[in-house]
Amino acid sequence: MNSSVASHMAGLAYAYGQPQCHGAYKVTPEDFVVEERIAFELSGEGEHLWCWVEKRGENTDWVARQLAQWAGVPVSRVGVAGQKDRHAVTRQWFSIQLPGKQDPEIAAFDHENACILKCVRHQRKLQRGGLSGNRFEITLRQLSGDCADLEQRLFAIQQGGVPNYFGEQRFGRNENNLRQAGALFSGELKRVKRTQRSLIISAVRSWFFNRVLSQRIEQACWNQFLPGDVLQLTGSTRWFADDGSDDLAERVASGDLSPTGPLPGQGDSPSKNRAGALEASVLQERPEWLTGLEKLGLKQDRRALVLRPGDFNWEWLKSDEFNECHPDLKLCFSLPSGSFATAVIRELIQTQ
Repeated sequence: MNSSVASHMAGLAYAYGQPQCHGAYKVTPEDFVVEERIAFELSGEGEHLWCWVEKRGENTDWVARQLAQWAGVPVSRVGVAGQKDRHAVTRQWFSIQLPGKQDPEIAAFDHENACILKCVRHQRKLQRGGLSGNRFEITLRQLSGDCADLEQRLFAIQQGGVPNYFGEQRFGRNENNLRQAGALFSGELKRVKRTQRSLIISAVRSWFFNRVLSQRIEQACWNQFLPGDVLQLTGSTRWFADDGSDDLAERVASGDLSPTGPLPGQGDSPSKNRAGALEASVLQERPEWLTGLEKLGLKQDRRALVLRPGDFNWEWLKSDEFNECHPDLKLCFSLPSGSFATAVIRELIQTQ
């Protein structure tokens, strides 16, 4: 195994230098609170019952199974936008297809670590990725080190955001999803479930993206326009290639646009010139993975390099374990769907 793969997350560059504080998060589930956001109103009618569920210390699949049992339907009729952390308190939507059936009694859903907060009917099933984003409340504890440096980082992130890295969750325990990539592409890994195959492919594409982003941080251009860049409008998933407009550098600097990095697949790269050369040098680090992705027929895509947390604020909390120079820190912010809260935490503290 190439050492650059085996130590992938540890080797990624920091936008603001390596943090000078150590700390911990998820000491208790209440230290990591996540709430899903959807960008549309539920109609109040239709064959799908949408359930707003709060869970603590349980994974999303477990909740889906309990909802299916409660409603008396197969779990395949339960829709979910995505997986949420187990070691957390999360509030998320589930949909249950109930054509011609009455709503089950909420009181009959009786579980210690999960409860239904409300139910609303809607015409359509909740689709994977069908969110506008997530709201986070995260408490960092056991802080030690330079808290003045930590506060400077908070202001820097509030102003300029963080690198939009894929988090370590994407790569599996001990980055095992990456370790299986060679066997999948060579055909050695034959008996693999569709979900695991998808996880391996996603991990490989995420590895390429993270490596490109890390290189741009090292070259001090992760949040700046480069000639030949492919750009994305903030708040959108649509992207466009450098068209020679005079204001592109200014729009990137203001946060209206973000440079993007590659999620490789078939076809020629849309990035050119200096941006294209930088990406090409990284993509050639693992040519066998590129070939494997192309053979699978994947369509290439792009992802913003800059992640700007919305409504970013913080509060210092007194701690029973530490003196007032090292209190706990509560963070509140919103992120678009597909982004990782750990990308924010990574720029603030070295975690335990």
